[in-house]
Parts: sequence; C-alpha cells; structure tokens
Amino acid sequence: MDAQRTTIARDCLNAAYDRTMSFPDIVGTLIASGFEGYVVDYRRNTTTYFLPDDDSIVLDNRPSDSTVAAAFDQAGIAGQVRWAQANPPDYSYAAFCRNVKAMGCAGYMVSFSGRRVLYVGRTAETHIEHFPG
Repeated sequence: MDAQRTTIARDCLNAAYDRTMSFPDIVGTLIASGFEGYVVDYRRNTTTYFLPDDDSIVLDNRPSDSTVAAAFDQAGIAGQVRWAQANPPDYSYAAFCRNVKAMGCAGYMVSFSGRRVLYVGRTAETHIEHFPG
C-alpha cells in the first residue's frame, strides 16, 4: 500500500471516531482513492482496507474495553445502523462500536461495489444493510 492511500485510510478511520466526516463522505473519499471496501474486526480491534488488486492495509481501531457478546441481536444491530444513519447529536462511532459489540457483532464488511455492509456474529449469523439510495 502506498503512503498516500495509507494516510487516506488512517484519516478516514480517525474521522469516523472524531466525527469530522460522515459515513457517506468517508465512503466517497475511500472510493475516490481506489479502495473497494474494508473490514472491521472487533475481536482483533482492527480495520483492514482493500484495493482491487488485493493489496491491503491493516490499522488498529481505537482502544475499547468492550467485548463481543455471544448472542447476535440482528434487530438491535439494525437499530444501531438507523441511529448512525440519522446522525443525531448524541451519535458517536465509538458508541456505535460498543453497542453493536454488546449485541453480538464480531465485525462487519463494507463493499463499495456491492453497496452493502455485512454484519457478522460469532456464530456467522449475519445482518445485511444496503447503502441508502
């Protein structure tokens, strides 16, 4: 991964935590920079950004004391996605991460070309969210 793309990925991850860019703006920036998607792994506390040629960069997420619950609460995760999409004043990415982990989300995969996010539990249960129109 070249240094410029590494910086862009890191800046987008920090912007999610710092609330300086919205999810649509982060997605647009990553797409414009040639990324095809990314994977958040809550058990390893990392985010991996992928290019179409299979090159990737793994970045550490901000520290978190929360763990992934055993039970997968699909409806609860969907509710957290709606909260994030509404982007109210009390929203934060750190709280979103903490909340979905408590609902059994072990991680999620964002596909730009597929225009969807796949949330996965410890037992491979899934919840799919399509990008809003």
